[in-house]
Amino acid sequence: MGTFIQLVVDGLATGSIYAALALAIVLVNQATGLINFAQGGMAVVSAYIAYVFVELGLPLILAIILAIVLSFLFGALVERFLIRRFERGDPDTAVVVTIGLLTLVTGICAVLWGYNNLGFPSLFPLTSVEILGAVVSVRSLATAVTIVVIMVVLQLLFLRTKLGLALRAVADNPASAAFSGLPVGRLLMVGWGLAATLGAIAGVLVAPQLTLTPGMLDTALVYALAAVILGGLTSPIGCVVAASAIGVLENLVAVYIPLIGHDLKIAVPFALIFVILIVRPQGLFGRKVVVRV
Repeated sequence: MGTFIQLVVDGLATGSIYAALALAIVLVNQATGLINFAQGGMAVVSAYIAYVFVELGLPLILAIILAIVLSFLFGALVERFLIRRFERGDPDTAVVVTIGLLTLVTGICAVLWGYNNLGFPSLFPLTSVEILGAVVSVRSLATAVTIVVIMVVLQLLFLRTKLGLALRAVADNPASAAFSGLPVGRLLMVGWGLAATLGAIAGVLVAPQLTLTPGMLDTALVYALAAVILGGLTSPIGCVVAASAIGVLENLVAVYIPLIGHDLKIAVPFALIFVILIVRPQGLFGRKVVVRV
């Protein structure tokens, strides 16, 4: 029983990393209608910026705040000077542009800081506590709680605020939103800026666990995309639940199903994707899109 609880706890901690990135993907999709494959790379850039400020001698919390502010500006500028050129064209082209952006920012990070693993200080204590016989890292616990708080804030943003409703209106139909008087361009910049901000938070939360490298979030991005599809592109709660489920299921099947083991556990989320896409294409918590003619 102790092993089972430990596997569940470790899976939830791993799932919180996937959830952090998945929330940023949901945010940019809700604000612009695009899936940003560069989200992981942008989060890594933010973590490197915070690392530079720490190396310059700034307190960790101040370094993170400055990195978050700069990330918002970076996200807004990316939308204004790169993504906007493709937003009204073929959506597939914009997706390819985000993949190219991911390659570009990863390469720039490699040139500036190299591929060596860099230690990033943790915002939370490195101690552990015992819960139901399982040893739980305080850092992992605090990261998971932070992700849940962000999830609630995002849900409230999109459902209870004028800004959230305006972002959704622009993502659903930019032309109609413009006729309604909404500043479409500025809202798209705000959407990308907020997503970059969320990515920055995710980056500085997971960097102490994964160590800082240009490809730090490459694997996590794959799992995050799986969580977004499983939970639903329109649901912050759904993607967090799906990311947690993926983390836990991976751990359980790797230990309790020898045929799968640790080598094939990565196939688990993709098997779930196939099933969910057949049974419920909009995801477990997503809204079904209705097109009126």
